[in-house]
This record gives sequence, structure tokens and C-alpha cells, in this order.
Amino acid sequence: MNNNQKITNPETQVQKGPQMNDRDFINDLLATEKYLTASYSTALNEASHEDLYQDILAIFNETQQSQRDMYNLMFKNGWYSLEAADGQKLQQSHQQFTNYINEQSPYGNMTQ
Repeated sequence: MNNNQKITNPETQVQKGPQMNDRDFINDLLATEKYLTASYSTALNEASHEDLYQDILAIFNETQQSQRDMYNLMFKNGWYSLEAADGQKLQQSHQQFTNYINEQSPYGNMTQ
């Protein structure tokens, strides 16, 4: 498989110029949502009060869904592309992860 194979949609054209266009705004929103979900994840890991944890979890879920919606919109409009995964590299990564888990597990071979 060609390692440079892109998965994308036809690009929706936007007005070019010094002012922000739809793509710029959505890209900025996507970056913000990614930052927020990472920050909420940290807060969830460190929340010791159950009610606070539940509140942050609800906000995290809403933020994560917004991030996914922004990603889908960017991808649909051809403003976000992906690289096709190489099957052999995926298999190698899977094997490395499996070996690591088996070596680190206090319960023996967990991936049988």
C-alpha cells in the first residue's frame, strides 16, 4: 500500500484573504475542543468529590461530542484528511502492544 495515500473528501472552497473564513473558524473551534477535552480528562482523573466528578464528566461528554461534530464537519468539507494506515505497521504495533501488556501484567498473559 502507498504510505502517502490520503483519505479525504473534495474540498469546499472558502474565501481567501486576511479575514477568517468558515474553515478558519471551525479549525479554531476544533483545536479549542481538543484542548478542552484533554483538560477535562485531567480534571476527571484528579476529582476526589463524586458530585464534582459527575458534573465535570457531563461537561466532558458534551465537549467531546462537540469536538467530534467539528471533526466530522471539517472532514465532510475536505478540510481535514487522514493518512491510510499500512496494514503491516498496524500488525507490528498491535504485536508490540500485546507483548508490552503481557510483560507488565501482574496477572500473567492477559491477551490469550
